[in-house]
Amino acid sequence: MKNFLRAIRLALHYRLTLVGVFCCSLLVAVFWGGNIGGVYPIVEVAIRGKPLQAWVTDEIARADAKSAEIRSEIERLQRVPAEAGAAAETAARDLAFLHRRLQAEQAASATVRWLKPWIDRYLPADPFRTVVWIVVALMAATTIKDSFLFANHMLVERVVQMVAFDLRRQLYHHMLRMDLGEFGEQRTGSMMSRFNVDLDYLSRGLNLLFGRAVLEPLKAVACLIGAAFVCWRLLLFSLLLAPLAGFLIRTLARSIKRANRRALEETSQLMGVLSEAFHGMQTVQAFTMEKYERNRFHRVSKACLQKAMKIALYSSLSKPAVEMLGLGMVFIALIAGAYLVLNQATHILGIPMCDRPLSIPALLCFYGLLIGTSDPARKLSDVVNGIQGGVAAADRIFPLLDRQPKIVEPEHPRTAPRPHRQLVFDHVDFHYTPDQPVLRDIQLSIEFGETLCIVGPNGCGKTTLINLLPRFHDPVAGAVRLDDIDLRQLRLRDLRRLVGMVTQQTMLFDDTVYNNVRYGSPQASLEDVVAAAQRAHAHHFIMDKLERGYDTVVGPGGNRLSGGQRQRIALARAILRDPDILILDEATSQIDIESEQQIHLAMEQFVQGRTAIIITHRLATLDLADRIAVMESGRIADLGTHDELIRRCELYRRLYDVQLRQTA
Repeated sequence: MKNFLRAIRLALHYRLTLVGVFCCSLLVAVFWGGNIGGVYPIVEVAIRGKPLQAWVTDEIARADAKSAEIRSEIERLQRVPAEAGAAAETAARDLAFLHRRLQAEQAASATVRWLKPWIDRYLPADPFRTVVWIVVALMAATTIKDSFLFANHMLVERVVQMVAFDLRRQLYHHMLRMDLGEFGEQRTGSMMSRFNVDLDYLSRGLNLLFGRAVLEPLKAVACLIGAAFVCWRLLLFSLLLAPLAGFLIRTLARSIKRANRRALEETSQLMGVLSEAFHGMQTVQAFTMEKYERNRFHRVSKACLQKAMKIALYSSLSKPAVEMLGLGMVFIALIAGAYLVLNQATHILGIPMCDRPLSIPALLCFYGLLIGTSDPARKLSDVVNGIQGGVAAADRIFPLLDRQPKIVEPEHPRTAPRPHRQLVFDHVDFHYTPDQPVLRDIQLSIEFGETLCIVGPNGCGKTTLINLLPRFHDPVAGAVRLDDIDLRQLRLRDLRRLVGMVTQQTMLFDDTVYNNVRYGSPQASLEDVVAAAQRAHAHHFIMDKLERGYDTVVGPGGNRLSGGQRQRIALARAILRDPDILILDEATSQIDIESEQQIHLAMEQFVQGRTAIIITHRLATLDLADRIAVMESGRIADLGTHDELIRRCELYRRLYDVQLRQTA
């Protein structure tokens, strides 16, 4: 519940809107109870066949006569000689009751006398016209009530949508700061579920909380106040089952919350399966695994169905249970009220219910107000179910928002040197889990302007090593230094501005070529973009082969372009950034020979005057290297020029003979 309270605190930022919500709800409740209470004068006129003016006169006369009768009885009892024991107690009780009756009659007479001038002045003297006038007044009141109800719904929706907007923005900003390890296929599906399904559940819960959870109780309270005005003791007698209803709703609410939490977890798994299948559709179809994916989706989807049915079961139980208990209260009131009116009694089983006998119109008005209370109570069962769904969603959203990234900004950042003199890996160790080390005691020094190629078998830690430079990960031991400054002492934005990356899996956005090239350099002009594309040998195909040139939309992930075209646009993006340190991770491993030659030519020109670190298996790319680092099992096995490594490093010779010559 504490996470849901955090969402409520976000809503409290919009105080004026919430004040408007409460005021509209209060006015709707007042008109709701007033409209039901308006039935009383209609019944009085219809039963008696007299206008309200005559009813007022008769009521005053009846109250005065009854008061005189009660005074006479009080005087008679007071003249009776005092008795001792039980008789004295009975006489005192009778006198006390008569005094209460006298006060009730006098209060009723005073109320009617106060109403008389208003009724005489504004209401017609004809009974039928009186009914018509009251009905018109009730219709006008209903119209006003519906206007406030409309305003209430709009204000509630505004608060809810603004909270959802704030939370969605906070989540997105937070996820942009999270570590790359958080974005695997399954985790991405879970995060997408939080942005969509969970936020939808939370919005629905907040909507019910600020909408019906405020409005319906106020409507019920308005009716209860009206019923209490008619006969408050009878009202309390009718509410004997209310504690049982509250206990039942609370028990079901807990079950609904647990069911909603499990349903949201299953939905996250479903989103993960969908994300994985859609991203890997080519692999699914190539290996004819459609049947397997259908079965996997069926299992997860069926689990979601079962959780949804459990929620439906609890919700379905809550509605009839609350309705039956509500009807039980009404039935108690019907029996008790009928007894009081038919017998003109004021007590039930010796318990005082009212100070003066109820009239039939008053009892009918009491019943109407009590039924008016049951409708909001019935709707509150849906409110409880929806809010519990919101509570379960909040318990999934806010822990994600509270999750802190492992890569943190320094408290006292230092200024990044530019250009740097030296990049040093100082006894660096790294692991994802302690029992599986990835990098072990890496010692490496790279001078400014040097081009270093890194080779080694798959899984030896090459990509992990270069991912330490932009601080996608931090070493678990040792340090990476730029001119004797630990990278962890630099502000992330400053550090990453020094680095340009082109990776094996080129990421382009579903936008124009122009915006993809200038991604990361938003201040760049069209001339800058064209110049970078020319240096990357991409300008020719952009202008000649793409229908709209730099305004061509490349599609999701750049799927409208070939692999070589994507790589050259990615290289142009890195060139435009003009980094001090260029990182190329297998940037030419998936492209044709012609594209590789063009990219190689672009790289040969661009690496001049900057530090370049290149992971490659391509023989042609090794020609760019000043030195080559050979990695094996998370260590640097050897370091030197091509000729030196050919002479002394058996692993390098084996890689050269088997891999490099195959790809040359």
